[in-house]
Amino acid sequence: MEIYIVDAFTAQRFSGNQAGTALLAPGEDFPPEALMTALAGELKHSETAYIKESAPGSFHIRYFTPAGEVDLCGHATVAAFTVLRETGRAQPGTCALKTAAGDLAIRLEPDCVWMDMAPPRELRAFSPEEAAELYGAYGLTAADAPEGLLPALVSTGLADIMLPVRDRAALGRAVQDRGAVIALSRRYEAVGVHMFCPDGAHTARCRNFAPLYGIDEEAATGTSNGALTYYLYRRGMGTSDGCYTFLQGEEMGKPSLIRTRLTETDGAAKIQMGGTAVIALRAALV
Repeated sequence: MEIYIVDAFTAQRFSGNQAGTALLAPGEDFPPEALMTALAGELKHSETAYIKESAPGSFHIRYFTPAGEVDLCGHATVAAFTVLRETGRAQPGTCALKTAAGDLAIRLEPDCVWMDMAPPRELRAFSPEEAAELYGAYGLTAADAPEGLLPALVSTGLADIMLPVRDRAALGRAVQDRGAVIALSRRYEAVGVHMFCPDGAHTARCRNFAPLYGIDEEAATGTSNGALTYYLYRRGMGTSDGCYTFLQGEEMGKPSLIRTRLTETDGAAKIQMGGTAVIALRAALV
């Protein structure tokens, strides 16, 4: 098994969001789950992707946090296919990907990885009373919420709570009550909270928190920004060309740029998430 550390959603080494990537040898099966969880804990990144080649151009990936398996991870997918491209295991073009969240298409370009998201779904809205509890878990109040926008639970493979704030000052002022956010995530069956505010240079600036899975804050999250794309689109806040950019990770000193594209066919929205990545380290499991 070859092990890589990859910086995703950036072209600069040691920036962006780091993911572990474990590339299995041809014909090798996934190791026991206990080992995959332990290795993810050893690498200490939010997710580690284990890649198994099913056939030429077809891959099966399983994703593990230090606490256990998750169905899908956007930045780890960008990292994984960057490794496959750089090692020659995958060629530019369309690849097939099997995940626990479903089968997805990957568009592998020389400088970008584009991933089809699972069909977007808005699972529930939150009442003003529920919203107040969500904001309170970050030391914020109703005054920090933008007028006319309430939080919502949205999924493009993983369910996250979209939590809008008024401006960048509120975004930077948020301080997480870890226990409260874990309890709220369990109650609403969410991976975590994706906080965002409008931004002139990008579609939005974001912060992401998933303490239920051992991730207090994450520098870049592809699935969450795919969900945010759908949240904005549903509220008439989409872009004229269907292209979105999200800046995340600034508060962690690891600015990351996540791109999404939304198209609509016969009333159904389809979302793709994309980004660049760079390999930082390579090792082997002994």
